[in-house]
Amino acid sequence: MLTPQCSTHFRSRAMFPVPASLATSLTALWDPLGIGQAAVDYWRDTLERSVLYLDVMRQRGNQYLEHMEQTRPTVLGFETELLVDGRTLARPVNYELLRILPPDGVEIDEDQRPFVVIDPRAGHGPGIGGFKPDSEIGVALRAGHPCYFIGFLPFPEPGQTVEDVVEAEIEFLRAVIARHPQTTERPMVVGNCQAGWQMMMAAALEPACFGPILIAGAPLSYWAGERGRAPMRYTGGMTGGSWITALASDLGAGSFDGAWLVQNFEKLNPSNTLWSKQYRLFANVDSEAERYLEFERWWGGHVVLAGEEIQYIVDNLFVGNRLSTAQLLTRDGRRIDLRNIRSPIVVFCSRGDDITPPPQALGWITDLYDSVDDIQANEQTILYCIHDTTGHLGIFVSSSVSRKEHAEFTANMDYIDILPPGLYETQVTERPASASGSVDGDYLLEFSPRELEDVEAVVQPLQEDERRFATVARLSEINLGLYQRYLQPWLRAWMTPEAARWMRRLHPIRLGYKLLSDRNPATVPLPVLADAVRANRAPVGDGNPWRAAEQVVSDNIVRGLDAYRDLRDRATEWAFLEVYGQPWLQILAGLGADRGEVPNRRPGRAPEHRHFIARRRAELRAKMDQGTSHDAVVRAIIFVLGGAPSTDERNFQRLKATRAEVEPGTDLAHFKAVVREQFFVLKLDAVAALEALPTLLATDSVESIDRQLAHVEHVVAASAPLSASSQIRLERVRTLFHTAREAARERMKKAEGGAKPELPRA
Repeated sequence: MLTPQCSTHFRSRAMFPVPASLATSLTALWDPLGIGQAAVDYWRDTLERSVLYLDVMRQRGNQYLEHMEQTRPTVLGFETELLVDGRTLARPVNYELLRILPPDGVEIDEDQRPFVVIDPRAGHGPGIGGFKPDSEIGVALRAGHPCYFIGFLPFPEPGQTVEDVVEAEIEFLRAVIARHPQTTERPMVVGNCQAGWQMMMAAALEPACFGPILIAGAPLSYWAGERGRAPMRYTGGMTGGSWITALASDLGAGSFDGAWLVQNFEKLNPSNTLWSKQYRLFANVDSEAERYLEFERWWGGHVVLAGEEIQYIVDNLFVGNRLSTAQLLTRDGRRIDLRNIRSPIVVFCSRGDDITPPPQALGWITDLYDSVDDIQANEQTILYCIHDTTGHLGIFVSSSVSRKEHAEFTANMDYIDILPPGLYETQVTERPASASGSVDGDYLLEFSPRELEDVEAVVQPLQEDERRFATVARLSEINLGLYQRYLQPWLRAWMTPEAARWMRRLHPIRLGYKLLSDRNPATVPLPVLADAVRANRAPVGDGNPWRAAEQVVSDNIVRGLDAYRDLRDRATEWAFLEVYGQPWLQILAGLGADRGEVPNRRPGRAPEHRHFIARRRAELRAKMDQGTSHDAVVRAIIFVLGGAPSTDERNFQRLKATRAEVEPGTDLAHFKAVVREQFFVLKLDAVAALEALPTLLATDSVESIDRQLAHVEHVVAASAPLSASSQIRLERVRTLFHTAREAARERMKKAEGGAKPELPRA
């Protein structure tokens, strides 16, 4: 093509040289608007970008092949030390416990609470939780926590089950606890996506091993969803149930290729899969290549699941929705009931997530509990944080999310651990100027108590839809039984491990990586051409009209693909609702003619559960006037803050800093237990609990009571000026403390006069 450099070179060797001024004048006459020259520049830039794009794709293919040839492929950005190999356990699994070695310049305090990240095994390889410095692990390391990582190998162990993996994670946590005998705090555990629900199962079976739990983008309630959104929840019904999963496992000779899961994710957003992701690289190939290759290293690291694992997941969770309704049993008869979890649970989700939308992340709360009183009676603290825009991967990959939400969750895990039982919404806001010196970092973590109706407004449960999903679950069992009886024996007899390996190699997603790699002889010229282009690169700017037209075409392609997606999703939803909403089909599926609530949907309404709540209340009522001055202070603080505190981390910073002033020698674990106990007492009978304050202070001196009241006032005023109602409650507390103070003065006078003071019952 003709470029300005070429024109100058030509003119210098022409028989009749043309003066530069004359050449400029002729060019202006020939192309007065510069459109022709812009077109020449654009087409040169386009050809150069095409060569560079193909070379990046060649590098992607080479990277994929190198990654898959590794024994332990991972995208972790930190050095690690293997502590426990899951293949050595009594029931072997392909999981392993790794210790994160802190990078240079990062100091770790072994006395701090351990921090454990469990990576999702949903088609991709491990490492996304520590993908880069600004990640879940990176944030915890900078905060000084000893960090551990639970990852996995590409292929499962023979006979491995989901229950085996859950038991292995419990063993890993016990190993972490044993490495830190100096701390009484249990590890904070983070479960991303699939690892989130798997971790919740482990915490329900062995709650003593877990500290605060953070589940990020984890779908626990698979029937939940808002109409017009979350089309993945209809997949099981549109394929006739889980028999298709059994078919894929049988074609894999007992193994399920994770590339099929990745393909399902990619189908959710065809404009990004088919165009935007690749065009972004093509349009910005000079600056985007490194980021693209870094991400593709994880996205293309496909792993394999055991057939037994994926079948259990689809039957019991995706189609059956049995986890959120306490219907799962282990092989030895233990019920997996999420109400058994005693650690605070932080649910982090996003409205921009089309894989785990907020209803699926939060629906388990409305499935399990009848009210906030029910949550409190189970001594559970549940917090949820809904991001406005980030996508599914951004929840645990985005650097901005890590620096903001994950950094605040990590920095305030002790505060989260001390919150009274109940339901809260958390928000991360910019730190106000008034918080300087009292809060570290640029953000402030705030908590607001919520009712179950607030979660229902997000989940939007519909009984008629739940009947439809229950119909799918029944028909899935029928179809799976028919498949297992008549087709499965023939496929298993015909399929060999070698044939299964060839099928995995020929999967369209895997093949796309291999065809554009150095194993394809057609790619041999690419690196040479790419080097030549980089040496003489002539990019055009955004002001080029042809480049602007290219962007317009790209935007139209995206809009077209988005329109196709929306039409496809609406048609899928309509078909699902129409087919599975038919009364005759629901009756044939065994649901009966009653259009009421789906059976076994609200464990919180079970009679035995109501008996448990009544028994718990009786136990607390007996403790109303029992305790120490420490209990009185905590009870007073909770009362002034309105029962369930709507507050932020500044309260806890002051409370923690002055804890020793109230009761020297009190450790944080005991302090947290006191907070929970006093919250229950106030919730049961606030009037009687307050009237008991002078009794709790009966053995204290006047000076001690004054100091404790000052402490109460100091803590409740930490975050912001008190509201009018809080001021009224604070005056009530002052009156009660004054009554105790006067009683203490009278005791002191009697003691000085030689009379033996009468002590109220402690």
